Amino acid sequence: MTREEKAEALKVLTEQELPVVMQASDLYKTAIQAVPGDGNPDADIVIIGEAPGKKENELGKPFVGASGKLLNDLLGSIGLKREDIFIANVIKHRPPDNRDPLPAEIAAYSPWLQGQLDIIDPSIVITLGRFSMDFMLGKGFSISEIHGQPKRKNGRIIVPLYHPAAAMYSGNLRPILYADFAKIPKIIELIKKEG
Repeated sequence: MTREEKAEALKVLTEQELPVVMQASDLYKTAIQAVPGDGNPDADIVIIGEAPGKKENELGKPFVGASGKLLNDLLGSIGLKREDIFIANVIKHRPPDNRDPLPAEIAAYSPWLQGQLDIIDPSIVITLGRFSMDFMLGKGFSISEIHGQPKRKNGRIIVPLYHPAAAMYSGNLRPILYADFAKIPKIIELIKKEG
């Protein structure tokens, strides 16, 4: 598919999935709007977070609050911009009081995120935090043990990383997150050589 066809397919997917998740989950009742995702529909890299925060809920775009500023800095540190990638979350509506997503909510929203990945078809998926790591790799991994270590699954490279919010609350994680991001250009080069 061309970039334009992927953009249209993502729009159609949102139109199809929004009513489905609204029937399966009540999260939309406490949210201002859905936050489907944003960025290049033909990206080689997709970044997946957990769920929209307060600013994301207000603006309808992922990672536009404080975590988003850190994410922009992290991307800039390896020569990438938001326009180069696609950013989404496991959950598309903000959970009340910024609580963790519940298993039933993750199950309700999973087909939407999987549909986005199927359309965009990235080579690399960067997961930010435990919930997106579990979505991509399955349960049983510890982010503290495998952060920054690329894994192959279903023809893609999955790179589990700490969530920027965790690095903001725990300053000792910030240099780890930057060091893990610094590995991404090497992963991109490896994929180009293989391809």
